[in-house]
Formats: sequence, C-alpha cells, structure tokens
Amino acid sequence: MEKQNIDWSNIGFGYMKTGERFVANYKDGKWDDGVMTTDATVTISECAGVLQYAQTCFEGMKAYTTADGRIVVFRPDLNAQRMEDSCKRLEMPVFPKEKFVDAICKVVKANSVFVPPYGTGATLYIRPYMFGSSAVIGVKPAEEYQFRVFTTPVGPYFKGGAKPITIKVSDFDRAAPHGTGHIKAGLNYAMSLHAIVTAHQEGFDENMYLDAATRTKVEETGGANFLFVTKGNKVVTPKSNSILPSITRRSLMYVAEHYLGLEVEQREVYFDEVKDFAECGLCGTAAVISPVGKINDHGKEICFPSGMEEMGPVTKKLYETLTGIQMGKIEAPEGWIKEIK
Repeated sequence: MEKQNIDWSNIGFGYMKTGERFVANYKDGKWDDGVMTTDATVTISECAGVLQYAQTCFEGMKAYTTADGRIVVFRPDLNAQRMEDSCKRLEMPVFPKEKFVDAICKVVKANSVFVPPYGTGATLYIRPYMFGSSAVIGVKPAEEYQFRVFTTPVGPYFKGGAKPITIKVSDFDRAAPHGTGHIKAGLNYAMSLHAIVTAHQEGFDENMYLDAATRTKVEETGGANFLFVTKGNKVVTPKSNSILPSITRRSLMYVAEHYLGLEVEQREVYFDEVKDFAECGLCGTAAVISPVGKINDHGKEICFPSGMEEMGPVTKKLYETLTGIQMGKIEAPEGWIKEIK
C-alpha cells in the first residue's frame, strides 16, 4: 500500500484518525480475544466507571521508520509493564503483557501507511488505554472494562530544532507522597491542566513540581522526568516514589553510561542544588529531551550555562544517540527495538 499523502513535516502534535484500532472487553472476570475495527467511536453507559470516578489509565509510545526502511516500536514491553502497574493501583484488570505487545504490533501493522517516512521528523504515536465501562454509582471499581489501542501520526515535537525552554517552579503539587504519581492514571493529568494553563498564561513553557511533603526536592513536570548534567558531566535524575518511571529517562541513563561512558546517578535532587548544574532537560516520549534554559523561582531566575540558544553538549549527545538507536542508525541494546513485520 502507498503511504498516505500527508505533508509529514507540517502535521503538528494532534489527533488524526487512522484506519484501524484494537478493542478488547473485560466481562465476567475475563478478557475476550479482542478485535480490530475501523469504528473510532466508544459507546458506554452514562454511568460508566470512567465517567463517574475517573477509572482510567493510558500509555504512549511511537512507531518509527528506520534508516533502512523497517517499521519499529521502541521498548513496548516496558509500556506493558507500566500499564500493569497502573491497573493494579487503580483496581483494574491487567491486560496480559504479551497480548499488549501483540495488540501494539497489530495496530501499527494495520496502519503502516500512516507511519511517516524516515527523515521527516514525524512518527506514528500509539495510544493504548483502558477504562471502566460498566455502570458504577457507589464508589467502587467497575465490573467491566475496555482496552483500546489507536494510532495517530504526529509531527516533530520541535519544529526547526529544540530551542531551550523556560519553566517555573509551581505552587501546585503534582502528586501526594503515597498517591498515584508513579502510575499513568488519567486523573494525574486532569489535575495538572490548571497548573500548565496558569504557567502558559504567565509566559512559561512548563512547571517544575517539587515534592509535596517538604517542597525542597525536584520531582518532575506535568508530563516528563527531569535530567540534569553536573559541571563534571555526570548525568543525574531525581529519585522519588511519586514520579512516573519514564521509559525515555531510563533509556537515556543506560545510553549515558553504556554508550557515552558517562557517570550516572539516580538520587534525591534538592532544589537548592539545581543552580549548580551545567545542563537541564525534560525527557519523555513526545520530545525525547526538551532542553531547559531557565527556571523561574518566584521571580528569581536560575540560568543554566548551556544557555537559551541550543541544547547543552551532553544533552545533545544523549538526544542524538537515543534517537539514532530508535531510528536504526546506531545498534540498539538487545530487546529495545520491536520490528513490525
């Protein structure tokens, strides 16, 4: 089949309906086999658990066209594991990991004409999600669930290269110490919306959330983990039980140590020490790394030596190495790349 006639470099980061999606239903204590369908609508009870009590979780990953023309997905087994953790925490039935990866492969294969060509900077974004579908009026878990996977092509997150962004220290808390910050629950994102809209109105690109208990330690932003580089080129990421374990961040730390020979450390990062780092970035599926040039702490600015013009040198090497692995230009560690055949 011919690739879709789309202006790949100008599609932006939004939803575009594609051909087929996967749907499976959980009823009477078990999952059905699931089907592929062209129907992009969801029909549920007005009293569905997801609508009343936000019982839903999701994942996000991408399919790429490699330099040699293969279609691949990056580490879907880790998304499957993280979704399992989310489901357990939200009292939802686990969708089996092998079936999860299989569903991803089926959906990407069915929508292969929507996978952007190599070199365009665009990718096929994959969204698996699950929600309580049966009626629930008392506060309790739903009895029936739906698991779905759809895809949408997305343009490069940064048009014309990644310019460093300016972020602010937020007055809001993202997650409670024993809450749901470590899972990919829809409710975490709902509560971050007011904070991000406020930040944008004030002229900032993102929020830096501090730990809710003491407000002295760096946690994450609304949708990405932090990554810092010391003046001695050590790569440091915050450790906390209330941040989402980013697959991109874990991959970058491996790349830093095993591909670039850098020292890496995951530890509690106190806000007081942020001013001493040489580089700062936000890492996640959408952008891989967004460089941070400035942090505004209630009017007081922390400016990183890497500046506001381009990514810092270590961040740039990390970005180029990981995207090189994803695009098939650099050999990947075993098991990282799932080819869609």
